[in-house]
Amino acid sequence: MKRRRVLQASSVLLAAPLAACTGELQTFTSWKAGQQAVLDLLFKEKVVHDNSWNLSQVLQHLAQSIEFSMQGFPVLKGAWFRSSIGSAAFAVFNARGAMSHTLDEPIPGAPALDAGQTIKTSVQRLLDAMDAFAQFNGTLRPHFAYGELTKPQYERAHLMHLANHWTQFQAKTAVA
Repeated sequence: MKRRRVLQASSVLLAAPLAACTGELQTFTSWKAGQQAVLDLLFKEKVVHDNSWNLSQVLQHLAQSIEFSMQGFPVLKGAWFRSSIGSAAFAVFNARGAMSHTLDEPIPGAPALDAGQTIKTSVQRLLDAMDAFAQFNGTLRPHFAYGELTKPQYERAHLMHLANHWTQFQAKTAVA
């Protein structure tokens, strides 16, 4: 118990100076830019990726994250984690405008990703989730690791999440 309090206090103290910092987003600077990048996947001949998930699974994972921000995540990390280490991690990502995380780690408790789902179906699901989020006026649910986020914070988190996964793709434009 003592160790947990020390970790919590130290992470809050280290992240406190960053709490009000909002760095420029590194890849997708707006929700519309993120949506366009997803839509553009339908017009690529081939997308080479560096991950154990295929492109469809990555898109499903991104959609799940956005959907869960509105519906609730299936499993949350402990309250002490979300209020300390998790919120400190978000503060760091937010301050630098970019996120980094394990790119093939599923969301805790999320349904399995369907490796056989078509790219078109996965793109549509992600675009639908993005549209739903943009229009959402209800109460957003706590992030499983970062805890409570406002809508602008969640939007940034989703854009940084999308950008982080985009780093594993090398798209080749289709030839007409």
